Amino acid sequence: MSNPTRCAACRFLRRRCPQDCVLAPYFPSSNPERFSCVHRIFGASNITTMLEQLPVHLREAAADSMFYEASSRVEDPIYGCVRIISQLQHHILEAQSELLKTNGQIAFNLAQHQLHQQQQQNAVHGVSYHQDQQISEPSGLSSEMQAFANDCYLHP
Repeated sequence: MSNPTRCAACRFLRRRCPQDCVLAPYFPSSNPERFSCVHRIFGASNITTMLEQLPVHLREAAADSMFYEASSRVEDPIYGCVRIISQLQHHILEAQSELLKTNGQIAFNLAQHQLHQQQQQNAVHGVSYHQDQQISEPSGLSSEMQAFANDCYLHP
């Protein structure tokens, strides 16, 4: 018994769509471009084989992955989704670098603020201050951040 509304895959392949069509749930007739794109890269028999080899609960994610890879490959035949992955990795590295710089600047500013407070307390109590005094560790800063702040303060 065939399905009265064929899925995009069966329509594209010009065949009857059986009730238990493995492609129907992932390539609905309302989105024929999806199957066309995946078919162009993987081929119908490979798509069917890959989906059949997976447990049912993983098939939707696999079909989505195949579509993403296929559309990336159609857009960029040489690198496909690797180009996108490389760009995202580059953005992550830039963000991590910016975060380290920002944390270093925060540590430096906190250390400067604490030094300024020490200078004020020393002036009130009449204690002399040495310009090369090392910044003492503000509360909440790790030893690495303190070392960075000292380095920035003593060697600008």
